[in-house]
Amino acid sequence: MSLSARAAKIKAVICDVDGVMTDGAIGFSAQGIVKFFNVRDGHAIKMALRAGLLVGVLSGRDDAVTRQRAEELGMSFIHVGQKRKLDAFAKILEEFALEPEECCYVGDDVVDIPVMRQVGLAVCVADADPELQPYSHWRTELGGGRGAVREVLFRLLREQNKWQEAMARYVEA
Repeated sequence: MSLSARAAKIKAVICDVDGVMTDGAIGFSAQGIVKFFNVRDGHAIKMALRAGLLVGVLSGRDDAVTRQRAEELGMSFIHVGQKRKLDAFAKILEEFALEPEECCYVGDDVVDIPVMRQVGLAVCVADADPELQPYSHWRTELGGGRGAVREVLFRLLREQNKWQEAMARYVEA
């Protein structure tokens, strides 16, 4: 099946966090964990949400920084601290009455393979572990925390003919 055909079916985009929404670096300070998220990825998430896509996170780590960012963006779902990602994926399917082929998963490491094997569109970021390649339908040009999420969402909006509507508020005066 072509990438366009897969993209046309997507209703939900599920993003890993560390290495996808960030560059994978985690800093520690006296105040806690420090992570850097790409502001353009965040804006693309807002655009995709307004266009009717579900967008959320599924991460093995649970920290206040990830929760804060996901809540700030108004993400559709936040599943953190999930050591068995397939269990959380099943909850997402049930909660939103989705079929696996209606989901896109964006990952970067081997822990993402079980979910990537189930979804309709499996994406790995440019700097993902090479072990993900056989399980990916598409590898982004941009790396994690460097615009990869935006790249995925913009392509989905274009493939689903939602791009003009998503851009209207910026180009129509």
